[in-house]
Amino acid sequence: MKSQHTGHVRECQICSDKNLELMLPLGHQLPVSSYLTEEQLHEAEATYPLNLIRCSKCGLLQLDYIIDPNIAFPFKYPYRSGLTNMLVRNFRSLAELLTEKYNLTSKDLIVDIGSNDGSLLQGFKEKGMPVAGIEPTDAADAANANNIPTVQDFINKKSVKEVTDKYGKAKIVTATNVFAHINNMSELIPNIKDLMAEDGVFVSESQYLMAIVEKLEFDTIYHDHLRYYSLKPLEYLFNSFDCTLVDAERISAAGGSIRVFAMKGKREQSERVKELMRQEEKMGIYDARFWDGFKKQVMEAKNELLALILQCKKEGAQIVGLTSSARSNTLLGFTGINSQFLDYIGEKSGSPKIGLFTPGTHIPVVDEKEIIKNQPDYVLVLSWHIGEELMEIMRKLGYKGKFIIPLPKPKIIQNS
Repeated sequence: MKSQHTGHVRECQICSDKNLELMLPLGHQLPVSSYLTEEQLHEAEATYPLNLIRCSKCGLLQLDYIIDPNIAFPFKYPYRSGLTNMLVRNFRSLAELLTEKYNLTSKDLIVDIGSNDGSLLQGFKEKGMPVAGIEPTDAADAANANNIPTVQDFINKKSVKEVTDKYGKAKIVTATNVFAHINNMSELIPNIKDLMAEDGVFVSESQYLMAIVEKLEFDTIYHDHLRYYSLKPLEYLFNSFDCTLVDAERISAAGGSIRVFAMKGKREQSERVKELMRQEEKMGIYDARFWDGFKKQVMEAKNELLALILQCKKEGAQIVGLTSSARSNTLLGFTGINSQFLDYIGEKSGSPKIGLFTPGTHIPVVDEKEIIKNQPDYVLVLSWHIGEELMEIMRKLGYKGKFIIPLPKPKIIQNS
């Protein structure tokens, strides 16, 4: 397997096959984390191709262009795991699950790749287990300040050696919503194996291709996410490095994810893996013709959402957004909904995005309290996959207007 670094993808990121087919073109888009200061609004912004392609050999859906990870994940990274209630709940439940599933004790090291502010590791630490994180951005500073030991680096031979020299080999290595972000699989898997004890377990959570299809979550496609996993290509990947995909389960995190468990060597595979693979085959996601229908649905949803926003503006309504997330920047950029349509986007208090502007669309990000103060006619719920939770929060805070849910089919929800 050859290394894939940056630029145009000419061979599959997992199996290296060169027979790649275009499935969904999303044009040229900006990196979703490249928020702007007011001074930067007058500067040029670089866009990159954002198109989904499919490998006909292993079935992997992946981006056709890989940007420099230092651009995708800048040192000053405007994202903190601990500010998202859904993620915090998921991290807590994962710590409970793994502790029980593998009878973890205070002797078992837990290492998290792309550990951000240490929110996942905090749950293990509270159970008395030694923990260590690997995180390239300034989120590592927040983790270290909270006594979650974190190496500030990308995962590579150097950072792996630093962790293992200081803490030893890990019983559990986690990668939650980062396993699809790292672009060099021929180095990544060996590095993960080097972190693990011989009986260690690698646990990853990634956007699940089936959920993307079922809920029309095309807004989860952005430059950070290089691959969109289903189990067939994941099984191929682990087998290629003498590992076994031993178990898998669907979870609700991030709008629908797949949690997979892999171990070194040849091991028994659970019935859950086999059943999920049968469901994937039944849905038809490995048939190129299936994606023609998906593309049509995406284009229809785009046009319907833009038409709804235009109609509201024609009627003189004020519209604002709620939650400025990575996926919301894909949605806004692809549909062309910019500062002419949304006056601002409300973010949870304490978010590092407050005071900045969204990439490309230049919508100011403010504290969500402004929504309660101003009472706009409509709130566009950009993190619509947790829309019910967000709408309930806004109602309790005192918002009395209407909500717009953008996907899978745009709709207006009256405030009750």
